[in-house]
Amino acid sequence: MQYILSIDQSTSATKAVLFNSRAQITASVSKEHLQYYPKPGWVEHDPEEIFTNTIGVINEISRSNPDKRISALAITNQRETVVVWDSLTGKPVYNAIVWQCNRGAERCKHLVDNGWNKIVRQKTGLLINPYFSATGISWILDHVKGAREKADKGELRFGTIDSWLIWKLTNGKVHATDHSNASRTMLFNINTLAWDNEIITELGIPMSMAPMVQFADEKFGFTNINGILKKEVPITGVLGDSHAALFGQLCFEPGMGKATYGTGSSIMMNIGSEPLESPEGLVTSVGYGMNGTVSYVFEGNIHCTGATIKWLQDDLQIIENAAETEAIAQQVSTNEGVYLVPAFAGLGAPYWNSEARAIICGMTRGSKKAHIVRAALEAIAYQVKDLVDLMIAKAGIPLKELRVDGGPVKNNFLMQFQADMLNATINRSNISEASALGVALVAGLSLGIWKTQEELGSLRVGNDYIVGSMESIEIERLYEGWKDAVKKTIN
Repeated sequence: MQYILSIDQSTSATKAVLFNSRAQITASVSKEHLQYYPKPGWVEHDPEEIFTNTIGVINEISRSNPDKRISALAITNQRETVVVWDSLTGKPVYNAIVWQCNRGAERCKHLVDNGWNKIVRQKTGLLINPYFSATGISWILDHVKGAREKADKGELRFGTIDSWLIWKLTNGKVHATDHSNASRTMLFNINTLAWDNEIITELGIPMSMAPMVQFADEKFGFTNINGILKKEVPITGVLGDSHAALFGQLCFEPGMGKATYGTGSSIMMNIGSEPLESPEGLVTSVGYGMNGTVSYVFEGNIHCTGATIKWLQDDLQIIENAAETEAIAQQVSTNEGVYLVPAFAGLGAPYWNSEARAIICGMTRGSKKAHIVRAALEAIAYQVKDLVDLMIAKAGIPLKELRVDGGPVKNNFLMQFQADMLNATINRSNISEASALGVALVAGLSLGIWKTQEELGSLRVGNDYIVGSMESIEIERLYEGWKDAVKKTIN
């Protein structure tokens, strides 16, 4: 039996997940890291803490499973979050700027005002937005003392968290990323599959800072993980977390989609081997690069899904835990006109309005806690519908199936309401770690544990189909109420 160790470095925690050669989880360890909010709208992480936690969870897995032969290390990561570090000292010059951070808004506005929107969209498939890595890198060079000078001398490197971990795990020998992570920086040309010199130059980022871009199933380097392993193993199977979930859900055909419900949500639809122009409000990204070829996706990103439930629990304190939201929501038969638009960090796709702020509207004196909780769950489904409807219309491909993963999919009320809103079939598998599984499958293909993508189908078990059953007139009525609520939020 061979084992693959996946590192899932997310927005809130770092997790090590051990898979056997039947793609079954045999061990899992997680450790949270701190969130820093130095100014309103700014979000940071400490890259050194993330690496320390990575070593910590790997060490714990290794100690608890000394008889397991680890054949490869795979990495999946929170995407757009970016680190800039000194190549001579290996030290970050500033905290990691997180994908939720809005500090690049002014630079983005400058780009838009100067006519860059069309250029960026044609080349990168993305919208100009501080969500993506580019303006975070630029901000660090402009605001951290001495950073610009070091960058101009070729002494600084940038990378998403996968690049940072690969650099550290190989003791500075390898500076690399994969196509999926590169395509989320707003600096990567998805047509030529190379860093775009025109955009990088406009943002004042020296090309010497950029990592090498490799296919996800290549061997990125070798590591003994700071001596934890007795011998070096390859680092292979590298994908951004949403892309890894797409792969873990086996969405290999055009028209297959997945929704990952996490802190925020990523909705992706496989569109095949050509980078189609995405509908307004969505983006086109590289889904994954494998075996020398790439597959593309339409994607929309929602800022707050699971985070909305966390807000109910930690800030409003009207629930004790996420699990009870299902029963509370079912205490009322309808939302009775109450809508919650969770624009706590602005609105993501398809609105891309960083100035919007959250609202609850439609309440009467008879509105109860159950209405607010129900509205919070329904808001998750409405936001997913916003994106899926656009993807279907633009791609001209019917939605074959929406495969879902993440903690909130355990909520039966949410999943049924989601199926109703989409008037489609949802496939809720028993995959508990879709992103970690995705990179483990890529690593297994790289090592020859599995020979083809088709062979991976036999590993998928426990499909749970949820079929939409709501009348179309009711779907339309509820969704119109949502769209009216969004207009109030934006205005």
